[in-house]
Amino acid sequence: MKYDLIVIGGGAAGFFGAIACAENSNRKVLILEKSSQLLQKVKISGGGRCNVTHDCMDPRALSKHYPRGERSLMGPFSRFNAADTIEWFTSKGVDLKTEEDGRMFPTTNNSLTIIEALMEAAEAAGVEVRTSEGVAAILKEDDNNYLLTTDDGNTLTASNILLATGGTRLAAGAKLAGNLGHSLTPPVPSLFTFKIKDSRITGLSGLSAAHTKIQIPGTKLSSEGPLLITHWGMSGPGILKISAWGARQLSDMGYKFQIKINWIPNEDPHAVIANQRTEGGKRQVATYSPFPDIPKRLWHSFLKAANINETTLWSQLSKPLTEKLIYQLTESKFHVDGKSLNKDEFVTCGGVQLKEINLKTMESKLHKGIYFAGEIMDIDGITGGFNFQNAWTTGHLAGTSIANS
Repeated sequence: MKYDLIVIGGGAAGFFGAIACAENSNRKVLILEKSSQLLQKVKISGGGRCNVTHDCMDPRALSKHYPRGERSLMGPFSRFNAADTIEWFTSKGVDLKTEEDGRMFPTTNNSLTIIEALMEAAEAAGVEVRTSEGVAAILKEDDNNYLLTTDDGNTLTASNILLATGGTRLAAGAKLAGNLGHSLTPPVPSLFTFKIKDSRITGLSGLSAAHTKIQIPGTKLSSEGPLLITHWGMSGPGILKISAWGARQLSDMGYKFQIKINWIPNEDPHAVIANQRTEGGKRQVATYSPFPDIPKRLWHSFLKAANINETTLWSQLSKPLTEKLIYQLTESKFHVDGKSLNKDEFVTCGGVQLKEINLKTMESKLHKGIYFAGEIMDIDGITGGFNFQNAWTTGHLAGTSIANS
């Protein structure tokens, strides 16, 4: 069977590329998805709400949220950015809302809204979709066509191929790209949580701090943001950001390192405690914390770590004990002994090297008619909707380029 475009991968980038091609031409387009489910990452992202994009409209500012691909994405984002994503979904009847941290979700708070919009747009544009059909090999049939062999031995012919297998199945897509002669950067996890066993956070699963500063001593890695204590260690945007920027470096460390946390980066603890001595010296340190962003049970844990008796009055708190408490609040160190993939934000660092891709069209520089979109390329963003924006942008550019070729 002959197609103008076969998209390998039924995720966000693959669907967006297929729709862009079909809506802008009369091309015959087919999506092949290896699994039995389409748009699975869209479904579970953002806790089932789908973090569609981020409220960052400037291409240069937007590109700074990508540990891999920052400079390369400025051009693509100048052609299709977050504002264009919002306009596209609005045109399909999907309204988006912006939360305080800039993340954007459908107003329904349901990822099925996004899935339905993509599926309906694909159907309306005449895109054919097949599930449970992976691709085993791609061979060049002649100057204008490629021959695809599926996992079950079927053969298909296409003038253009869009590889959009994503990061989580990078091995499958990378094998196809590698067989075509493309250079690959080995994949490692990009967004992951830290495994930590420490008495200070034992039994505190579910507690969060609204604003923390996290550093990895001995490196230049640092981040700021909310932190969540889990039953296995620490997660939250602050942790996920530093895991993204340090993905390859932390992999080289074997995911064994130390982190230093300032739980009150916007406070002057010496001044706050001095004021507390004066204004509330008769209060017990355990019953009143002058740092409202620290959860009560975590506050008690820090008091214990600083060897401060909970019945101690603020006026009785000695200078040595004060310094111990401030150390726990601003410089507490935790040993990381492994990682856990974050179920909502699984992302891979690595993939097809960008120097071999024309980033205006997403076409391979090695083979005419071969295109790439999404995380199969060596591009990944931090948490907050940035990885989906990469999918929408590169998928759109690839699809429109194929339509106009």
